[in-house]
Amino acid sequence: MNNKIIIETSARHIHLSQADLETLFGKGYELTKKKDLSQPGQFACVEKVKVVGPRGEKAMSVLGPVRDYTQIELALTDARSLGLEAPVRGSGDLAGSGACKLVGPKGEVELTEGVIAAKRHIHFSPEDAEAMGIKDRQIVKVEVETNGRSLVFGDVMCRVKDTYATFMHIDTDESNAAGGPKEGTIIVE
Repeated sequence: MNNKIIIETSARHIHLSQADLETLFGKGYELTKKKDLSQPGQFACVEKVKVVGPRGEKAMSVLGPVRDYTQIELALTDARSLGLEAPVRGSGDLAGSGACKLVGPKGEVELTEGVIAAKRHIHFSPEDAEAMGIKDRQIVKVEVETNGRSLVFGDVMCRVKDTYATFMHIDTDESNAAGGPKEGTIIVE
């Protein structure tokens, strides 16, 4: 069994609902694709939005397509620098998460929740998950070997879906701590 996984660093970004997109950019606005991402159908956009917290603001890239909810994904370092609460959560687990203000060229949105530090995770195609003996929502460890920064990531959530391509996602803080890993070995206990 091949238990190697490609690791990608996911920088801070925003997923917008259609309603919030239109508030920020104007009625009927549609996202402009800049480049495709590794997950099928997902793309980086030309658009950026300012995320405002008590200590400052940062312009962040928008990822498409639009979602049913608005979600801001930050590394904990970003959250601290902006003065925002960002609990470590899986995507979409927003109840009780951090609040912020979003500023676009046409308007502003005050979010009472939606700011998270994304839980490290692996997207699996069903075929790859079956080949590795992985089940949806299983927790694994991933060992990375880098020059002087080798480590083991614990609490890695596995997500299996027929629309996923198999890649691990970590945030910039995690990537920096491990020296920018490109590959890891999945450890199933």
